[in-house]
Formats: sequence, structure tokens, C-alpha cells
Amino acid sequence: MSKRHSISPSLLAAAGLLVLAYPAVASAQTTAAGADGAHWTTLIPWLPVLLKGFAFDVLISFVAMAIGTVLGTAVGIGQISHHKGVRVASGWITQFFRNAPWLVILFFCIYLMPYQINVLGLSVPFPAWVKGIVGLSFPVMGNVSEVVRGGIQSLPTAQWEAAAALGLTRRQTLKLCILPQAVKRMAAPWMNTYAILMMSTPLVSIVGVDDSVSIASSVLSALANPALMMPVYGLILVLFFAYCAPIAMLTKQLERRYR
Repeated sequence: MSKRHSISPSLLAAAGLLVLAYPAVASAQTTAAGADGAHWTTLIPWLPVLLKGFAFDVLISFVAMAIGTVLGTAVGIGQISHHKGVRVASGWITQFFRNAPWLVILFFCIYLMPYQINVLGLSVPFPAWVKGIVGLSFPVMGNVSEVVRGGIQSLPTAQWEAAAALGLTRRQTLKLCILPQAVKRMAAPWMNTYAILMMSTPLVSIVGVDDSVSIASSVLSALANPALMMPVYGLILVLFFAYCAPIAMLTKQLERRYR
């Protein structure tokens, strides 16, 4: 039996040390090059602002993942439907949003959705960050749909046959027998989808959302020191690595547990 390749903890720890040391090294290099005031300590007053932007990225990822999971579960179940029209439509939706560029979907949501919605004479604003969440939810929906389909179809057909022998309907079989067992198999790829989503949240800065990347650009403009570019963006790199690396390690553990 061949062994599966996985990231060793020592290699991940070494990568973590390199990432954590990156901002300080970048600051030292810029200072050695003769840039006055390009010190890591210059960024300390701006840390709360940068952390606030990163927290907003996390919030966007949570909401987009929740919406994409709900929609993706429905579409994924639709892929195994007995109705050919539902099955074909769900398959096309899944493949389209799985393979479409995330940034293109974001631009479509930004420019096609209205800036405000008129309801009963009231103007309800539709800000860019909401459109960003909607734009990120569609690719998540496509990926979660495939995760759900794969998790359900990975179970032995005997489960369906046993449920049919007990007189359960298809909906009851899914709810009581299939989905509870498939959740364990779907946990690891679902978490991997979330990690990919979290690393893609800086895309919303391109469409005018004040996330960590756009705030970092504002901080650099306020400091008016180009030599601080590497330390500032290095800090963003550290934050994303510190958040996503534990998720990747937990995903590996789940894969080994439910293999």
C-alpha cells in the first residue's frame, strides 16, 4: 500500500519561523539600504488599525462560508437528484462557479448589483462589502457542492438499500442515514475550502472594500515612507499564515482520523 504524501510538522514549523521572521528581516534590509525611519517600531501605533482590517477579513470569510455552505449543500444534493433537470442544472452550476475566476465573479457582483435597494419607499444601501461577500459566496457554493456530492456518493450503496428496506423515503434516508455519515468525510475538504476562501478575501480590496490589504495601503500612504512597504505587507503575510496554518494542520488530522 502506497503512503500518502503530507506536510510534516517540522517542515510547517520551519516555514512558520521564516514567515514570522520576514517582517523584521525586511525592515532590517530597508534600514541597511539607507531608508531613514524604516523601522519595525514605526508600525506599532498602526497595529490596531491593521488588526482591525484583518478581523474584517475573518468576518467576511465567516459570512461568505456560511452562505456558500447553505447554498452549496442544496446544490450538492441536487447533483444526486433522481430528476434529470435538477441534476443537470445543479451540475452546471457547480462546474461553472468552481472554475470561474473569483475576481471576475466579484466584479460582476460589484457592477451588476445596485448600490441601493428601494423597499416601500425606503432606500436601503447595498455597500461594497456586502457585494464582496456575495461574490465570494458563489465560488464557495460551487466547491461545497462538489464536496457534498463526493461525500454522499463515497458511502456504500448498501446504506441506501438498507434504508429502502426499512421503508424510509429518499428524503428521510438523506436526513437520517446518509448525511450524518457523510459529514465526517466532508469535514476535511470543507475546511480546506474555508482556508482557500480566507486566503482569497484580500481580493475584495480591489473592488473598494476596506480590508487588511487596502488598510495597509492607506497606512503606507499616511507614513509616506516607501521603505516600509515590505514590513507592512510582511505583517499581513504573518497574520494570514498564523490563521490559516492551524486550519491546514487540523485538516490533515481529520483526513487521517476519517481515512
